[in-house]
This record gives sequence, C-alpha cells and structure tokens, in this order.
Amino acid sequence: MKLSFHRSIGAVALTGALALTLAACGSDDPTAAAATGGSGEQTEASTLSGELNGAGASSQEKAMDAWRAAFQSTNPDVTVNYDPVGSGGGRTQFLEGGVLFAGSDSALNEDEIAQSADVCTTQAIDLPVYVSPIAVVFNLDGVTELNLTPATIAGIFNGSITSWDAPEIVADNPDATLPAVAITPVHRSDDSGTTKNFTDYLAKASGGAWTFEADGVWPIEGGESAQGTSGVIQTVQGGQGTITYADNSAAGTLGKVAIKVGDAFVAPSEEGAAIAVDASPRDDARDANDIVIKIDRETTEADAYPLILVSYAVACLQYDTQENADLVKGFLSYVVSAEGQSAAEDAAGSAPISDALRTDVQAAIDAITAG
Repeated sequence: MKLSFHRSIGAVALTGALALTLAACGSDDPTAAAATGGSGEQTEASTLSGELNGAGASSQEKAMDAWRAAFQSTNPDVTVNYDPVGSGGGRTQFLEGGVLFAGSDSALNEDEIAQSADVCTTQAIDLPVYVSPIAVVFNLDGVTELNLTPATIAGIFNGSITSWDAPEIVADNPDATLPAVAITPVHRSDDSGTTKNFTDYLAKASGGAWTFEADGVWPIEGGESAQGTSGVIQTVQGGQGTITYADNSAAGTLGKVAIKVGDAFVAPSEEGAAIAVDASPRDDARDANDIVIKIDRETTEADAYPLILVSYAVACLQYDTQENADLVKGFLSYVVSAEGQSAAEDAAGSAPISDALRTDVQAAIDAITAG
C-alpha cells in the first residue's frame, strides 16, 4: 500500500521560522508574479489552496525564499514551507513520504528511484531548477582573491598542503603576500549535495590528486566540519586561515578562489556557471521526464566555471490526490518560469536555466498527474 502524504505531512519537523506563513505581498512586490497553471502560462486568478511542504538543499534557501514569497503573493490560499535540512535529509524526508517535494544538489540514484515507488504511484523525477557556482572561500588577513589549480585545491582538502605559503599556492599567486599560517579546511558534516558536487569536481579535474569518489558524505575522517551551508560559512568567518566550499550566494565578504580552467583562472559567476551547463550533456539513460545534467568538470570552454551545482526539485510523477498534484505543478511551474528564474538570480546570484532546458522541464512538470 502506498504511503499517504496527507497522513505523513504532519510529521515533518520544520523550524519555527520556516513554518511561518509568509504574508501575502502587495502588487508592488518586485518578486511577485502572476499565478501559473500547469503549462507555466499566467492566469487571471489562482484557484489553488492548501499546504505544500518541501525540504532539502540549503543551497536553494535564498532562491526558495524568493520563490515562496512570489508564489504565495499570487496564490494567497497556499502556504509553502521549505526546511533547508540539506540534500540528503530532503531526499530522505521525500522518500519516507514526509514532504511533497525535495530540493537536492544531486539527482536521485537508481536505488532511490526504485524506493520512490513506495510514495509515488509510479516513480520520482529530477527537475533541474537551480544552477549555481560552488565557491571555494577562505578567511586570510590581507588576501581577498587567490588563483588555485584543481590539484592544489585537492591537496588543501586532503591535508597534503597545510600552509598558506606552500609553494603550490605561491606559484599561482606571485603577487600575493601569503603568510606562514596553517590552513584549516572546513567540510560539511551532513549528507550534502554540495559536497557531492565538490568531490566530483576534485575527482575529475585534479589529475589524480584527489583519490576519493564523489560522495555526499565527506570521505576523510576527522577535520573541521559544520552543518549546512550557513554552518561552514560561519565557521570560516570565525577562524583565521580557514577555507571551505559553499554555494556562491553564501560567500558574503569572504575571499574567493579563481579555479584553473584550461589555461586561464576563472572566478565563480553565474555567467561562468551557465556556460558550463551549456557545455555539459544530459544523462540519456534516464526516463524522458527525469532530467539530469552530467556536468563536464574538465571542460576547457572559454570563461566556463565547472565547479557548479545543478540543484534539482525532486517530485512524484503521480501523486495520491489531485490537490497535491496541482500544488506541486503550480509551484514548480513558477520556479522554472522566466520570472521565477529571474527572482532566484536576484536573490541568490544563480544562473537562469536556458529556454531550451526550461521547455523540457516544463513538459515534465505538465506530465505530473494524480492517481
């Protein structure tokens, strides 16, 4: 017997701030958009009502706040909640029937897709909705920018490069004043899609300097760690000589690394992320409505920034009730619309998905039904 979302929604532990309903915004709200139907077209008035709960990637948090505010402003009878518990936690809650959708910085694997049949009448699908650079950020007095090769980044995070004046760092930063300060790498303590993307980049781009496979769980025992994007950023902000990886939107005033791509060093930017996505193929082994990008971490495309995450909305292809299907379709249609992607760009500095990708994602959203 399939699990009922109505029976399990109440079990979701949402934080107090996220559980609050956002007040409806006035017509002068810059993030407001017209209500959207399943096709993504604007309609005169919303007929949607109910509560839509999601959980997952903390990288999407700023974008999700903008999406929720805009969607609720034009759908005043809908409450959208999102718990930024991390990609792994979001997928777990979704697969246990606790939320109607999840945000994840890595797509469902084969086992998770099979497991999704327990809560979806058919199976779950992955929909790319958020594209962002992962910034390597650091806290070092007097230094705000650094050039680092993928091999040097790998050496820092595997513990083989331990001082900021190491010759590998000096070689690519001859004009920087680098102190003899110990490097303290900080990693995510939770199961994180950002970690999986970061370790995937190191595994593929470092020329063998990183010997671990891509994984959402940090593969090295010990070291400094923190929960979620905000946790690692706060830890780096609070310690001299610290370095971490996080969604670019969270970097704030911390120093940023430009990574070597081909013969050039490229700083994180939404433009560079978009170029990297366009240079990457899709996973053609997936079902038609399950859209997954196979990021080319070794691209030498000019100005591309391949240390990116493509973050997904994970949803059922078929829901148990029409109300749930309509809520998910309406919200996700806004998220992938030009207006929704622009709102995310303004709020989080993400790269809007291309028109071609939007067309395919919207078609997959339109395919969501109730059974």
